[in-house]
Amino acid sequence: MQRYELTDQEWDLLAPLVPSAVAGRPRVDDRRVINGMLYKIRTGIPWRDLPDRYGPWQTVYTRFRRYALRGVLTQALQQIQAQVDAAGDIDWLVQIDSTIVRAHQHAAATSRKGGCVGRTNRTMRPLADPVEV
Repeated sequence: MQRYELTDQEWDLLAPLVPSAVAGRPRVDDRRVINGMLYKIRTGIPWRDLPDRYGPWQTVYTRFRRYALRGVLTQALQQIQAQVDAAGDIDWLVQIDSTIVRAHQHAAATSRKGGCVGRTNRTMRPLADPVEV
């Protein structure tokens, strides 16, 4: 087994949730293609650089896109989580330390001067029209 690939136990959970083949060309093995998807996601490589052991990159990409659009991946995750949770194998206790969750400097949408937003080199647009009293 290669790094980033499903174990036999993981595949046994996932296999029943993968859509079956339809008539047409011979289908590339589902486990091989899903391992290719995982490899791409975990390494961050471009689709075209996917190793040959996962089959043609176009096949892996097409099936990934099809699964994503149909919600197959989300449904599989939900069903596997439900199975594992029912067995009591998930620890739902989570803690987040705010020192590691940092916002980008531009995340706070405050204005610099005079209550204006949308500043460009040419114009400044006021937040609202001035009210005459």
